[in-house]
Amino acid sequence: MVSASPAAAHHGWDGFETDNLVYIAGTVNSDGSWGEPHSYFDVDLDSELPTHTPELEIPEELQDPEDSVRVNAALAYPGPNNELEVIIAPPAWSGRWGLDRALNIGESFQAVGYINREDAGLFRPVVFWYGDDNVAVNQVLGNTLPVRAPLPGSDPSDEDESASVSPAPDPLETKTPATDATTAPATAAEDGGTWLVWTVFGIVIVAAVGGGVFYVRHRARQGGVEDA
Repeated sequence: MVSASPAAAHHGWDGFETDNLVYIAGTVNSDGSWGEPHSYFDVDLDSELPTHTPELEIPEELQDPEDSVRVNAALAYPGPNNELEVIIAPPAWSGRWGLDRALNIGESFQAVGYINREDAGLFRPVVFWYGDDNVAVNQVLGNTLPVRAPLPGSDPSDEDESASVSPAPDPLETKTPATDATTAPATAAEDGGTWLVWTVFGIVIVAAVGGGVFYVRHRARQGGVEDA
């Protein structure tokens, strides 16, 4: 089994509060870093934000009602930071969905996403909008949110459990697929254990039958001697 590195765990979806989508808006205030395995930059947040996501274009990949309603209902970031570091997918991915360059300092930026569980100053979007035209950039794979968490103010018990969690792949992570090399040891151990159980069971049966035959023959001989 291949375990995730600390960096992958920190930046992967599981490292973020995926049960709480938030909306942010502001301006880019750093050149950041653009490249593999991810890009990042800083954003100065607007002092006043709408209560939830304003009416913005939803990328096709998130237009499923189960996802788009959650994006639209995301509540504004409540603070306490006035600046957030934003981490996004690498250029090879973001370029497919509308961002083929680095963002400029002073450029407007809006996003819906998650705050990191360990670093409250780190934000990862599922979708963001940049520039005066609010160009939408998808940041998820698999055409779904990583987790379809309950809507703000809703009763979690009313949610359809089958739709609450979605196994969305992560554009920041390279998953190592299961191979014969990784699965063979477990299979061999399982098969070996089964073989051992049946072998012991067979020995017990043979011993029991043999013992029974020996006992019957022994009793028969004793009976013959007594008759004589």
